Order: sequence, then structure tokens, then C-alpha cells
Amino acid sequence: MRKISLLVLSILLGFSAFSQKIKDATVLKSAASIEEKVIKWRRHFHENPELGNREFKTAEKIAEHLKSLGMEVKTGIAYTGVVGILKGGKPGPVVGLRADIDALPVTERVDVPFASKVKSEYNGISSGIMHACGHDTHIAILMGVAEVLSGMKKDLKGTVKFIFQPAEEGAPQGEEGGAELMVKEGVLKSPDVEAIFGLHISAGTPVGQINYKSEGIMAAADRFVIKVKGKQTHGSRPWGGVDPITVSSQIITGLNNIVARQTELTKEAAVISVGLIRGGIRNNIIPEEVEMIGTIRTLDTDMQNKVHDKIRLTATKIAESVGATAEVDIQIGYPVTYNDPALTAKMLPSLQKASSSVVNINPITGAEDFSFYAKEVPGLYFFIGGLPADVKPEDASAHHTPDFYIDESGMRTGVKALLFLTLDYMNKK
Repeated sequence: MRKISLLVLSILLGFSAFSQKIKDATVLKSAASIEEKVIKWRRHFHENPELGNREFKTAEKIAEHLKSLGMEVKTGIAYTGVVGILKGGKPGPVVGLRADIDALPVTERVDVPFASKVKSEYNGISSGIMHACGHDTHIAILMGVAEVLSGMKKDLKGTVKFIFQPAEEGAPQGEEGGAELMVKEGVLKSPDVEAIFGLHISAGTPVGQINYKSEGIMAAADRFVIKVKGKQTHGSRPWGGVDPITVSSQIITGLNNIVARQTELTKEAAVISVGLIRGGIRNNIIPEEVEMIGTIRTLDTDMQNKVHDKIRLTATKIAESVGATAEVDIQIGYPVTYNDPALTAKMLPSLQKASSSVVNINPITGAEDFSFYAKEVPGLYFFIGGLPADVKPEDASAHHTPDFYIDESGMRTGVKALLFLTLDYMNKK
């Protein structure tokens, strides 16, 4: 009797594994069949980019597509955000999938038929507009996933919330925006999202590869402003005043020493960079004030707090030592993009079904506002490759540059990954 029971169990397990292989093959086939549409959508958005909180036509096209799939669609979230809700035919969890939709003030130099010719103003400065970070691919990938999953609606064990988010690169001056505002306006509620997934294409990662990391994968990004005040004097008599330019140069050296000599870099990386410095009006006047603006990148909350304290201490004490003053304003930006360890471990097999090359990477000091979603619910954020096979990683053009380029065949990996993550998460509940 025991032998018969074991035989029956073995047959059932074998049938279950065979059935799963059939389902996985269906996902792979669907990802391949939607690829042509995904590429077409991507090229449309690339040719017609819009800046953060101004993605009106982008949002309109996304909403039109989701409505054509029979979804409940909400628009105008965080200005131009779009959310599609796909209710499956069976009960189950609510899974969130997110794509960012904004472009950058970058003038394109890439020679492709669908290159952007769009121009606009950014903070009062005329500039070309370009999808120079791959958000156009993210939109297209999620539109493709939405279409495939809509075709499986009656078999879905749960609900999928498709989140198309504006202003990931930051809102215009004086405005709120991005994921933080989306969360504030309830994008993770009604129905309540249980887990959320997001991806980013990488121009320096080989096509077909997926990069991931448990816990902190991208850094917190904070902004600092340091105003150094001295005493104005004639350039020929520096001893008659207090030179804030010299003091500022000493402060910059001191800031570099925080990372090099006062931070436990074996624990996590940290970066302090001054990106803007301004002061003075002509060659023979030592000015009264210099302003420095920069960024802080940290991957650990305790280290973040320590670095903030050290910046304040370093700037004020160096200034005091020569009779100047320094005012330090640190503005908290994006949190650490944190991949929930349990969710990451649970979903790793899904990523491995989407790609034969899944790499556990070191953290990245870039930042992502997907972090605001992952603070509210368990999240998993990962990278997909967009580097052409004939290009070396070191020769790839960086993100946020006029020459940014990705191989469109990499988008199929993104479609596969989001499909497997959604379906497997629902079926594992």
C-alpha cells in the first residue's frame, strides 16, 4: 500500500512539474510575440519625450492602451501618473508593477531614425529633451506585460496594479512629484498592494543579463547647500578681509576626507560630491559669500546620519578657524532602494527563469525613487541589460548623456522577468 501511495505521489509531482513547464513555456512565447509591439511603443516614446510632471501626451497614450485592455484606469495621480488595475478571475494578492515615464533635459546625439528633436525649457534654460536613462523602455515593457497578463485574466490568482509614474528624475522647482507624491496620493491603496516589482535597463550591462542584490541595491540621495560667509576686500589686500573662496576650497578637501578617512567603507560605500560652487563677480574683488551645492550618497541609515553630522562639523569648524562662518543645509532626498530579503530570495528563481545570466551585484551609488514604494511594502528592484553584444561595457555611453544608447532586444528580458515575477508570486501564495 505504501509503495502505491509513493508511486501516486511521484506521478502527481511529475505531472505538476510538467504542467509548470508548459506554463513557463507559454510565458516565454508570449514575451517573444509581444516584442515587436514593445519596440514600436518604445520608439514612439523615445521620439516624443516629456519632462517630469509634464508627461501629458505620454500619460494619454498609456491610459488609452490600458483602457483598450479592459482595465480600470486612473489618471492624474501625482499630476500625470497613470494606474491600471487588472482583476484576475481568481482570488489572490495584489501585485504592483512600476515604470517611470519622464525624460531628461539632454539634447540627443544618437543617430537613429526615432531620435528626439524635442526642445523645451528646464528651470528657465532652453534644452533638448531626451529619454537618456531608458524610461521609454520601461514604459514599453510594462505596456507589453499589461497586454500579456490581460490575455490571462481569467487564470490570474489575484490583482495586478500597473503603476506608470512621472518625475522619477525629480519634480520641477517648487513642485512635488515622483514616487513620494504617488504614495502620498494613495497609489498603493484601494486595492492594497502586497508586493511591488520594478526594473531599470542598464546601458553597460550585456543584453539578456539580470542584475540584482538583496537589501540595499541603490543609495540614498541627499542634497546639501553650504554658504560660506567671509569679509569682502580688494583682491590686492586679502589680509584686509576673510576670503570665502579659500575657505570653501578647504571645506571641499575636508568633505573628501570624511569619506576617505572617517567612514567605514568596508561596511557600505559613501559618496560626497560638490557639483556647483559660485561666488565673486570680478578678478580683483574677494567676495563676501560663496555657495556650494552637492550630493550625498549612502547605503546605510546609520552611516547616512553620521555623514550628515560630519559635513556640518567639518564645514562650520573649518570656517571658524579663519574667522568665517558656514551655514549647512542638508535636504533629505530619496531613501535607500531596499530589496526585501525574504521577497528577493523567494523570487530569485523567477528571475532565473527569465535569464540564464542572473548576477548578484554590489550596490550602486545612484539613487531611485522606487525606494518610496519599498518603504511601504516589500519590494524588489533589479536591472536588465541593454548593452549591444559588439560593445564593451567600458565603451558604453553613460546614462544621462547625449549618446545614451540601448539595444532594444534587451527589453524582452524585462517583459519575461515581470511576467514570471507576477505569476509566480501569485501562485506561491
